[in-house]
Amino acid sequence: MAGEGTGVAAAGLVLLLAVLPAYLTSGRLAPGWAVALLLVVWLVLAGCAAFWFRRRPHRVLALPFAAAAVWFAVLAVGQLVLGWPA
Repeated sequence: MAGEGTGVAAAGLVLLLAVLPAYLTSGRLAPGWAVALLLVVWLVLAGCAAFWFRRRPHRVLALPFAAAAVWFAVLAVGQLVLGWPA
């Protein structure tokens, strides 16, 4: 059946939207260019979620966790290597 995993994919989309505020408020911790790049990364992940919604719904559930990991890694590296404020 085509709609078997849509519940899983919908949960992934909701979780991906829950990560968006962290990306949007990163300006307190990162320079503007880094926030812009983070938003591009989030948009790419959202595009993947839309593309995979029916094709690979279980992959959509992994995207919010990838988004959170990317956000954390960028801010951690920025703080340790580039001297961004903590």
